[in-house]
Amino acid sequence: MGYAPASASEAMDMVQAGLSYLAAADAAQLPAETQAECLRGLERTDAITTAVRASFLSAFTVGKGYSADADYSPRAWLMHKTGITRGAAASHTAWAKRTGTHPRVVAALVTGDLSESYGRAICRWTDRLPEKYREESDELLIAARSAGLGRADLAALFAEMYERARADLPDEDPDRDFADRGVRLETTFQGAGVLTGDLTPECAALVGAVLDALAAPAGAEDDRTREQRYHDGLQEAMRRLAASGLLPERAGQPVKAWAHMSLADLLRLEGSSVLQEEWTAQVRAQWAAHRAEAAETGGDGGAWLDGDAAEAIACDAAMAPIVTGDVNVAALEDLVRLCTELGRLRHDGRRYAGASRPGTGPAREALEQAIIGAAVDLLSGPGGLASFLRRRQFGARLGGPSLPLDIGYSESVPAGIRNAVILRDRTCRWAGGCGQPASACEVHHTTHKANGGKTSVTDCVLLCTFHHQVVTHRWGWTLVLNPDGTTTAWNKDKTKVLHSHGPPARPG
Repeated sequence: MGYAPASASEAMDMVQAGLSYLAAADAAQLPAETQAECLRGLERTDAITTAVRASFLSAFTVGKGYSADADYSPRAWLMHKTGITRGAAASHTAWAKRTGTHPRVVAALVTGDLSESYGRAICRWTDRLPEKYREESDELLIAARSAGLGRADLAALFAEMYERARADLPDEDPDRDFADRGVRLETTFQGAGVLTGDLTPECAALVGAVLDALAAPAGAEDDRTREQRYHDGLQEAMRRLAASGLLPERAGQPVKAWAHMSLADLLRLEGSSVLQEEWTAQVRAQWAAHRAEAAETGGDGGAWLDGDAAEAIACDAAMAPIVTGDVNVAALEDLVRLCTELGRLRHDGRRYAGASRPGTGPAREALEQAIIGAAVDLLSGPGGLASFLRRRQFGARLGGPSLPLDIGYSESVPAGIRNAVILRDRTCRWAGGCGQPASACEVHHTTHKANGGKTSVTDCVLLCTFHHQVVTHRWGWTLVLNPDGTTTAWNKDKTKVLHSHGPPARPG
């Protein structure tokens, strides 16, 4: 007699138990027929899982269940609460929408008559048809797939459907090419870009005219390919546009192209010692990590350059030195012990030797946060050691006046503080996770200016428009920036508390 689960959660436990059993099986010891049977079954399971997920996610979206966790969309909730990538979340939400627009495709997934990949292709094709033809076209394509037609034959069948629909309803689809316009810029782990897009005829003509004008061969010795000249022409066009002053300002500041370079690459001293070479290599490894992070999550729009690229762009660039500090976690225990001993000395009025390790709990955690904050202020504040070294030791090129990183109350956020906050945070710092790049963020005072909040790097944080304008200022959530660089947020009635992940551990 079979066992019927009493709830959706119990049914999910049974599914996971069955898959765990298969994962633990030694597939290599099974006969090929069993392996093939399991592979076919897993594809049917994948199709059913897609349909079930789409149904639950559609209901979750309609009920705005994601807002309980201060997320602005079901896609963001999936990324932050289930640990999947942006692309996977986009795929899941697309299927959730298809439960209403392509019910026959979703039903075919449940019965196992259609795989997820073919169902996705059919939905993408028939989305291009007028809505009145969509359901019938889905049914015809599903039947054709069940009859054994492959992707090429299905594509040909759909092309006939599409042309008939265009011929029958020429006035209902006049802007299809315009609606399909789009440009996408992605960055690689090395910071290079991949540009793809669908341009309207007008845009293609304009882009072609600009590139032709700026990509002409520079002479007989110019051995660049046409593609290389077009790339250089595009870069020159963007450089001229940014320098023209014609672009709208962002947050009251002119549009700039940021290029991050380490002091190691700016100095490039001759006869460098072994120690300096080791330091330079370590900094370049950190720069590579910044490029990789920006490629995956977005950043402040700046290019992280080193080596020859840094040397080339530094020839004609305005320098804005920013001093940053790293918390030495290994020294934290000694700092806590010393501060505790100092407090006992002041309390008892006598020297206290052989202090034991301070206790744990909220009091110790508060003390740790305070000590970290004081240590960071000592290292990186405008009157601290790092600022003195920057002004006195690095020469006229990098000297210059100190940036106003803490100026008290201000009606606006000065450029120096804004740039430092952008460089530090790089993305939205919402404690529940967000990842919106700096270009989509605003500077938020953790204590509002009306309540005496200061305009300083330690009192400001980057938040995207949703988490700034909606979650904090309308829904009443509170966000604090901890001295160790993490953030904590809680809702209005303090029934839910979110903590961001701490900074990644450094090697060594």
